[in-house]
Amino acid sequence: MATSLYPPQRPLSIGEIVDAAFRIFRVTVVKCLPYALLAVIAAQLPNIYSLLSGHGLAQSILTLFHDPVWLALYFVGTLLSVLLWSAILLRQHALATGGAAATAQELGTALRRLPAMVVLGVLTAAAIGCWFLLGLLFPMPVRVVVWVLMLVPASFVMVALSAGWTSLLLSDRGPAASLAHSWRLTSGSLWRLTGVYTVGVLIVIVIYIALGLVTTLVSLLLARNDIAVIAAATETLVVIMSAIVTPFYCALALAVFGDLRVRKEGTDLAQRISAAAAG
Repeated sequence: MATSLYPPQRPLSIGEIVDAAFRIFRVTVVKCLPYALLAVIAAQLPNIYSLLSGHGLAQSILTLFHDPVWLALYFVGTLLSVLLWSAILLRQHALATGGAAATAQELGTALRRLPAMVVLGVLTAAAIGCWFLLGLLFPMPVRVVVWVLMLVPASFVMVALSAGWTSLLLSDRGPAASLAHSWRLTSGSLWRLTGVYTVGVLIVIVIYIALGLVTTLVSLLLARNDIAVIAAATETLVVIMSAIVTPFYCALALAVFGDLRVRKEGTDLAQRISAAAAG
């Protein structure tokens, strides 16, 4: 890579953060596809089991929770997905800073940090979910109204803790310290980050719609009215489509983390000093 894409030289606007994410995505997507494909397949393990066992995807999730095999595949698939998503972020960070991909190092770091990521996930879920416990004190339908109202503080907490995963992987902090680091970094930027994530979600939706149209067209052309072939082709293309989009999520997380560190920790100043010394 000719130039370093990370960290940014200065604080970025919402549009510039999204643009930085696209640039990281563009130069890393091909090298991240193996991880992304495996992550998508890992997440689909319980669904694959459901289809092979004749349950179907429409079966009640509560019923499937009584199946130990389905439960085992769900937890294994989730852990593998987290591991592979982390490897994607680590690879993108290495490539964006001008380094090289190193599969053994990326997977080794992700595996070493996996227990901490599980704890971080539990703490994050608890911090967000605790807001909805208040609704249990009220009968229906007041409970639903309370839950809707609690979406506001829960969403702000989610945004405030959104950099915790990136902090844990890139700064080698513990779970609680990573969440505290995220809270400090995002302080004063919650509305701006809400804008960033909203734009990111809209972009992903547009990408999915565009790829979905292509997927449907290709499926119809290949299948020639064979329903089984259409279903198989559609599932295959959906996996590929999801694998292509997955690195964008990680690229956006990396771009956001870089901007937050520039704003709060002055990493742009350190970068300029290093560049001046090298020159």
